[in-house]
Amino acid sequence: MKHFLIGTAIAALTAGLAHAETWQMSADAPDGNYLTQNIRAFADDVARLSDGELEIDVVSNSVLLARTELKRGVQRGIVPIGEVLISALGNEDPVYSADAVPLMATTFDEARALWAASRPIFEEKLAEDGLVLLYAAPWPPQGVYMNNEVIDASSFDGVKFRAYNPSTARLAELLGAVPATIATSEISQAFSTGVINGMITSPSTGVDSQAWDFVDYYYDVQAFLPKNMVIVNQSAYDALSDDVKAALQEAAALAEDRGFEMAEVATVEATQTMADNGMTVLPAPEGLAADFEAIAGTMSAEWLEQAGEDGQKIVEAMN
Repeated sequence: MKHFLIGTAIAALTAGLAHAETWQMSADAPDGNYLTQNIRAFADDVARLSDGELEIDVVSNSVLLARTELKRGVQRGIVPIGEVLISALGNEDPVYSADAVPLMATTFDEARALWAASRPIFEEKLAEDGLVLLYAAPWPPQGVYMNNEVIDASSFDGVKFRAYNPSTARLAELLGAVPATIATSEISQAFSTGVINGMITSPSTGVDSQAWDFVDYYYDVQAFLPKNMVIVNQSAYDALSDDVKAALQEAAALAEDRGFEMAEVATVEATQTMADNGMTVLPAPEGLAADFEAIAGTMSAEWLEQAGEDGQKIVEAMN
């Protein structure tokens, strides 16, 4: 009887292990970034809530798939799950640029409202591409990094300016700068070699790239709050049991709320870190703020025209 019970226990354990699954996940930001820390907490929640039936192995800093390759990679099943900057998909469909339209959403409350308005549209589009949307989390409000003091848009004439999505490329053009597409991991090298002389990005990216090594000024323009979203291959998702799907969705809801909370804390801490390292941190100068208002009007009109009915639905849902 003793041998029978031991054998039964081993068989049960083996059966449980046979049903356990591990997904490798491509995360966008480096390990020290709060977005990746949030993803690791999400992975822990998935394991806990699924009783170990689904484990997620997080690989950070876009090592598995570059940002430009992420969506297609998850579609093809290169990895079953991954994180991508939503507005990086703006060339694929302009509606994905919603949260990179300057001044459309400049606070975390407005970013939440924009996400609530745009999520149903994104879910539908992603479903058509064989993808499941789990959650999104915001970057801090975007600010301007420059070596020289900025007064207004004329301060950007001829400046080689980093772009990381279609919207920031267009913003650079309207400022009179020359856009250059540079990955986050290449920012420091691009500045040191003169490939770029300025950029607009978050305080967190400023800290990740140690911006104080190559620029002197940070202007807290609060232009917009881009978000990263986590997507899953539909076939991989469908293969999960209902209980594991429920665990994945519950963990995603926790991660979304936690991500917004972490972003607010990170904004304050990262901005202070840049100041502590000798950068001059300033609000947007009056002239630049006025020029941003004009540029925002132009880009908003352009985005609405390009995004069409979907863009109009998002704007109406926010009002």
